[in-house]
This record gives sequence, C-alpha cells and structure tokens, in this order.
Amino acid sequence: MSVFRFSFYLIVGVLFVQCKKETVATVVVSNENTVKYAKGFTIQNYDGYSVVTVSNPWPKANKTYTYILKEKKGIVPDSLKNNLIISVPIQKIVVTSTTHIPSLEMLGVEKSLIGFPNLDYISSEKVRTLIDNKKVKELGSNQSLNTEVLIDLQPDVIIGYGIDNNNPTLDNLEKNGLKIVLNGDWNEQSPLGKAEWIKLFGALYDQQEEANEIFSKIENDYLKTQKIVQKATSNPTVLVGDMFEDKWNLPQGNSWGCSFIKEAKGNYLWSETTGTGSLSLSFETVLEKAKNAEFWFTSGQFSSLEAMTNANPHYNQFTAFQNKNVYSFTRKKGEKGGVLYYELAPNRPDLVLKDLVKILHPELLKNYQLYFFEKLK
Repeated sequence: MSVFRFSFYLIVGVLFVQCKKETVATVVVSNENTVKYAKGFTIQNYDGYSVVTVSNPWPKANKTYTYILKEKKGIVPDSLKNNLIISVPIQKIVVTSTTHIPSLEMLGVEKSLIGFPNLDYISSEKVRTLIDNKKVKELGSNQSLNTEVLIDLQPDVIIGYGIDNNNPTLDNLEKNGLKIVLNGDWNEQSPLGKAEWIKLFGALYDQQEEANEIFSKIENDYLKTQKIVQKATSNPTVLVGDMFEDKWNLPQGNSWGCSFIKEAKGNYLWSETTGTGSLSLSFETVLEKAKNAEFWFTSGQFSSLEAMTNANPHYNQFTAFQNKNVYSFTRKKGEKGGVLYYELAPNRPDLVLKDLVKILHPELLKNYQLYFFEKLK
C-alpha cells in the first residue's frame, strides 16, 4: 500500500499586489486557517486565491511547502509568486497513494484521475471501472514513477508523498515542469486529523464548501460515537498483531490504530509504550502478557482461525483464540485483492470507531453492522 503527501504554511495579514504600477490591497475572504484537527497543513482563503501550507509531510520534517491555488480571475500578490501556483479548479490529477482515492470519490471528481502507480492496489469500484475502461494509466511504482508517461499525460497536479527529504523521482518530475503537491495525511496521529486532508482536495477542485460538509458529517458521527461509548461499563483487554518472520509485530501506544482502541474503551495491553511505530517482540513475551486478553485484532494476513493455527499452532494458547474473539480488517477487498481498509479507513474514522465499539461493547450499537472488520471463523 502507498501512503504519503505534502502540507503547507501560510502568510497572514494584508498582502498587496502590484498591477500596472498601481498598488491594490488584497481582499481577505478568511485569513483564518480552515483546518481544525490536522497538524500537517493549513488553508487560508483570500479574494481570488488560497494559500495552502504543508508543514509536516514526513516525520520530523524541517521544511514547509507553500502552494498558491489561484482562481480563474484571481490576482496573486508579488510576494507570493515565488511559490508553486496552481490554477483551480484542476481538471486532471495523478495521485500516488490509495488513501487519496476516497477523497476524489467523495467529492465526485474521480473521473479526473488519469494515472496511478500499481493500479492493482486500488479497491474503489468506481475507479476500477475507470481502470477497466483505460481511463487511468499505470505509472509503475512510487519509487520510480514512469516519467515519460507522466510528461505525456500532463496532469494539472501530482499528489505525492515522502518518507524523508530524499525523493529523486519527484524532484525529476518537478525539473520537467510538472507540479507536485505533497500530502502528509499518513503522518497525522489523530483519526480526525487524517480524515481532514479531504479539505486539500476540496481546495484543489475549488470545492472547499463541499469538502467541509463531507468532513463535518464524518466528524459529527465520530464525536457522536465517542459520546455513546462513554456509557460502556467495561474496558476489555485487547491484543493486536501476530507473528511475522519470527517476531510478533504490534503497534506502539501512540499509533493511529491504538487511538481507536482507546476511544472505543478498549484496554490495549501495550498502551503504555510511547511512539507511533511498531514493536517487534518474541512470541513468549506476548504470550506472557496477553494470554488472557479478551479480544484479538490480527494484522489481516489470516482469513480464518484454521489459517492462523496452520501458520503457528501455538496461537491456540490465547484465550481470545479459544473464545473465537479474533477479528480481522480484511472483510472487504477490491477486485484485484486490495484491502479496502487500507484505502478507506484513514478517510472514514467514524466507521472504524463504530466497528470497534460494536466489537468491544455490542450492546451500545445494537443495530450497527460491521463495515471493515469481521470475526474469524
């Protein structure tokens, strides 16, 4: 799966433009940042253009990226012209992570997608139809995007991502005159912060109002579920992950996934660890601490309990396995086998939270059907 992009830092105050030797004050529509939860980008709106700043496209980034989104008749001040200027609404886009796809679909602009690396990863039915109709070009891999095809496609924008400051592929595309916008949604730690990156796409398509409405509904549903789960009378223990190459991989306590378990009133047994990455522990270490965990969320590599014990017969020593309280998030897959959770979950934290509340406290959401997760049989 792919996942990475850019954030932007803004200029506040009254800006002036030089036009035909006359100084004209820029009309401020709203110089307040319209982003509420995300830490990696901001949006400020002025008359005829918006300023988007990406400040945290990868962990510990020490550089910010500013993008000027110019409307058809907008006038960009001289003081901002050294930044990348993008005419909006854009008509053609290339994205590089499956997590970008849902934002396009929710805004109803998925037909503007003209290229993507590793097309088989995409699960969206609408986009798969476009792929089948040869509307979306294969671009190779994120590490080596097909420059020739991209230059031929001439997208208005390429949404990229980076894990550090070294991305020669994107640098090469910029040298060839293509416009790159970095998306750092993967680097957000709060569920609502990740989902809020739909506002970046809303700005690019001149659909900020629509993006705000979509996000507000997700936010409201998420917060509503948060209130419901406060009624929970238990705090069941939770085990996460499984063995891979002789090590048990499980998330650290500050990771995105663990925040959901906490919000759903679950007691993740490694919640005291700090960091947002993963832990690699021995089987014995995990068994000693989590043998009696009430629920177990696997990594998604297994489709049944039998498949688990075929891989490691010692899994049946865990109480959660014995009680058949083992869950996987691979319930829905795309036509080519891509897991929908990887694509959609960052954009729909409301559904993830409801799933976990339904699993851990089923009495609180009696009529809700699991969306991403399923109990292994």
